[in-house]
Amino acid sequence: MRENKGVSPRRNHPKARGRGGRQEPERDPATSFASIEEHAEGIYTVRKITGSSSNKPYRCPGCDQLIPTATPHIVAWIDDDIDSRRHWHTACWAKKDHRRPNTERSRNAPRF
Repeated sequence: MRENKGVSPRRNHPKARGRGGRQEPERDPATSFASIEEHAEGIYTVRKITGSSSNKPYRCPGCDQLIPTATPHIVAWIDDDIDSRRHWHTACWAKKDHRRPNTERSRNAPRF
């Protein structure tokens, strides 16, 4: 057995910084990574989804293409309307306000 002479034991916890100091505000875990953006349709809550937390495919309303599983993307919804929640490609969301209206497809047109 080895003896440690003159060496303090390792501390695995952070040191306390001042007693009456500034405290971190409590965050709601559901909105901690969300931001607020204003667009023509209203005020959106926007959340960035990492590839590791994306576990099923979604259809992007911007380009009408599939967002595959394990792909980083954006989830956005209007503040008062949770039913407006949609999954967007990051590039499609960035160009959302500059996009022209979608064209209607015929019944026989391919979905992709």
